[in-house]
Amino acid sequence: EMNGQWIPAEHPSRRKRPWGVKVEARCCRGVGRAPQLENLRHRPPDSQPGQGRLSSLGLTSVIDKYLYHMRLSEETLQEVSQRFGKEMEKGLGADTNPTASVKMLPTFVRSTPDGTEDGDFLALDLGGTNFRVLRVKVSDNGLQKVEMENQIYAIPEELMRGSGVQLFDHIAECLANFMDKLKIKDKKLPLGFTFSFPCHQTKLDESILVTWTKGFKCSSVEGKDVVSMLRKSIKKRGDFDIDIVAVVNDTVGTMMTCGYDDHNCEVGLIVGTGTNACYMEEMRHIDLVEGDEGRMCINMEWGAFGDDGVLNDIRTEFDREIDMGSLNPGKQLFEKMISGMYMGELVRLILVKMAKEGLLFGGRYVSAIEKEKEGLQKAHEILTKLGLEPSHEDCVATHRICQIVSTRSANLCGATLAAVLRRIKENKGVDRLRSTVGVDGSVYKKHPHFARRLHKTVRKLLPDCEIRFVRSEDGSGKGAAMVTAVAYRLAAQHKARQKILEALKLSHEQLLEVKQRMRVEMEKGLGKETHAEAAVKMLPTYVCSTPDGTEKGDFLALDLGGTNFRVLLVRVRNGMRRGVEMHNKIYSIPVEIMQGTGEELFDHIVHCISDFLEYMGMKGVSLPLGFTFSFPCQQNNLDEGILLKWTKGFKATGCEGEDVVNLLKEAIHRREEFDLDVVAVVNDTVGTMMTCGYEDPYCEVGLIVGTGSNACYMEEMRNVELVEGEEGRMCVNMEWGAFGDNGCLDDIRTEFDVAVDELSLNPGKQRFEKMISGMYLGEIVRNILMDFTKRGLLFRGRISERLKTRGIFETKFLSQIESDCLALLQVRSILQHLGLETTCDDSIIVKEVCTVVARRAAQLCGAGMAAVVDKIRENRGLDFLKVTVGVDGTLYKLHPHFSTVMHETVKQLSPKCEVTFLQSEDGSGKGAALITAVACRIREAGQR
Repeated sequence: EMNGQWIPAEHPSRRKRPWGVKVEARCCRGVGRAPQLENLRHRPPDSQPGQGRLSSLGLTSVIDKYLYHMRLSEETLQEVSQRFGKEMEKGLGADTNPTASVKMLPTFVRSTPDGTEDGDFLALDLGGTNFRVLRVKVSDNGLQKVEMENQIYAIPEELMRGSGVQLFDHIAECLANFMDKLKIKDKKLPLGFTFSFPCHQTKLDESILVTWTKGFKCSSVEGKDVVSMLRKSIKKRGDFDIDIVAVVNDTVGTMMTCGYDDHNCEVGLIVGTGTNACYMEEMRHIDLVEGDEGRMCINMEWGAFGDDGVLNDIRTEFDREIDMGSLNPGKQLFEKMISGMYMGELVRLILVKMAKEGLLFGGRYVSAIEKEKEGLQKAHEILTKLGLEPSHEDCVATHRICQIVSTRSANLCGATLAAVLRRIKENKGVDRLRSTVGVDGSVYKKHPHFARRLHKTVRKLLPDCEIRFVRSEDGSGKGAAMVTAVAYRLAAQHKARQKILEALKLSHEQLLEVKQRMRVEMEKGLGKETHAEAAVKMLPTYVCSTPDGTEKGDFLALDLGGTNFRVLLVRVRNGMRRGVEMHNKIYSIPVEIMQGTGEELFDHIVHCISDFLEYMGMKGVSLPLGFTFSFPCQQNNLDEGILLKWTKGFKATGCEGEDVVNLLKEAIHRREEFDLDVVAVVNDTVGTMMTCGYEDPYCEVGLIVGTGSNACYMEEMRNVELVEGEEGRMCVNMEWGAFGDNGCLDDIRTEFDVAVDELSLNPGKQRFEKMISGMYLGEIVRNILMDFTKRGLLFRGRISERLKTRGIFETKFLSQIESDCLALLQVRSILQHLGLETTCDDSIIVKEVCTVVARRAAQLCGAGMAAVVDKIRENRGLDFLKVTVGVDGTLYKLHPHFSTVMHETVKQLSPKCEVTFLQSEDGSGKGAALITAVACRIREAGQR
């Protein structure tokens, strides 16, 4: 005995004690047989209780002990559930699938219904000697509605054993007859085909028959695609045509039927004559199919669970006897423990074993006997019909055996189902799963207690999940139509979305054209006569040399471009210890100073410089200073920058139109604490080029792709017509964000670009920047998502208030969503954070939009850069140019694919240039100091 309960000799705890229970066991002779069994076998027919006849209660106790091994504890069921989870993993893995018993077959059904399906469909339901043809009309119109008409056709026995061609010709004839009756022969309707035989699918509309079952033996079909055979038969007739969209099995059909009414339905279960289940698995886990985006329905074929021996410790002698006497010994062992085809036989074998009488029960008796109120009476009727003379105790025994057999079936089914639901929960990464299981099958529907017991087991094993069970009505045929309807909806929506996105996909020819137009605009900006009306201003920076490695000294740098600014000490060393050492401190600028007078602003800046020098112990030292001033300026000299206009919230009076270097010098003189030699004023793009130029002497181009975008490069002085002199080179600040402001990009700008531009703070300005930089990409994506939703192509046509909010879709979300290591699950969480209730399909669409928008941005940026490097090459009359581009900016650095696409584009558009891209670290401040260092080197050389 164990805890007061009887343990049969074969119980696993006798051998390996898997649940850690201390066991003291006594066992009688004979497997699972209690000593009191003799009382049941040999009692006199008219004996009274107390005279050798067992009471009903005592008899129940005897049977419970006798069938102890069939009564599974919660610990055992958890163990079965975990084993099944491992079998699922095996079936999904490419390496382990060949030896897996649970095959986990891909169905190529990639989505469940979302309720917006619409159309007129045919369905063909073939799985036995009769088959059905259905017409299923699905309409949305705000109210989900399904209308069905169907007809059953017989398949004569000679056709079941004839040739495959004859069988499919017969099916085509029945289809023609059905369409004739409904007067729809002239329509080419989509058809879904439920084909409930073992098949290997390679795509949604292709299914290779592995082997015939259910009495079919048609020649020349096994190993062939049944869809192709049906198509040939239809084509041969020539009197109608249909579009065969999908072939599914009945389990998938069940899930899809229930999924139309309950959008949480992602599992299909059948427990009838046989048993099987399917569920929606993440594509990234399905090794047998290419691609890792989205989900696909997996037909588990779970009836074969245990065929490799993993259930041997819970299989009883009765299970083994049933298997040995079956048509397929050693196969479908799990199905033989739980499905309707075998439950009645289990009861019969138990009664034969216990009573040594030849009782022959069909599977249908199990349900009938177990009905609470009529159970004993029904048992009496059945036993009597079988020619037996049952006593009351016979009926009690039969009733109890049926209970134990069907309870075990429901418990095992619940254990494996719990493993499926646990996997879905883990895939989704949620704390509490809410999901629906669509169910069909005679055992589940007709047995009085099976469903309740199954639900109870699932709840016990998954206490942290809310699982709803929905019965499928007319699952197979309607389900095939639903698969077809979903496939049609997805295809139509995909086509509509691609048509919209097509405008954002640029061809090689278009990109070459953009490169050529950029070149034209560059020439305009450089020319004295054309500069005034040029969109790309090509501003001289008076930076005439990049670092050559001989720079040395201590330099101050001031980096001002927002509400915070930095003061830096940059120590440049040459020779053996060549390198740059930096110290910096960040200071804030209060709003009242940003919006006060210019004197107050520059006094505050000088106060911060003073604090920094004191912090560094350098008070009183006079150092050369480089000033990174990232506001629109016109430069007439390296150390002169006329502020054209404040941006970024600054409104300090008395600064616009003034030289910011003079304003800084005046503030230094007012303080009378120290003196600084302001050598250079630069913008951040030039600073980036100089920083990278110190690391790589080939660096002659600077690029920033972050919140905004700009580029600079070393141009031949002879081409810079705004500055006197022909000798040498000068860095030109292109201000390329304004490319297209004159309309030269209108043919590639989309309605989404126009919408973003019109609602921006500077309509009509910086149009190129608005197509490629971080400040605007998220807004382009938001506009596309709004358009898709209005057209019913996304989010089931429901626009959330959050999605209507400008700027809500930040560009950082593009980088996160496109990250290769980010599962769609995390994409969904980003979208949910934005108040968007999404499906897995929605997440895929949003990711695709992000990819298209970011790819176009990277290509346009690459086309602009190709124009720059080709101009440098041609300036120098070279057949081949080796050049480095120094790059900075969050979009370039953080987006997972932007840099790769941009590099590829430059390579394709400028094949005569070998372009290396070097990321700038700490570009702005360090770059200003290096420009100062170069200027000092050149000044000293000139003085000598």
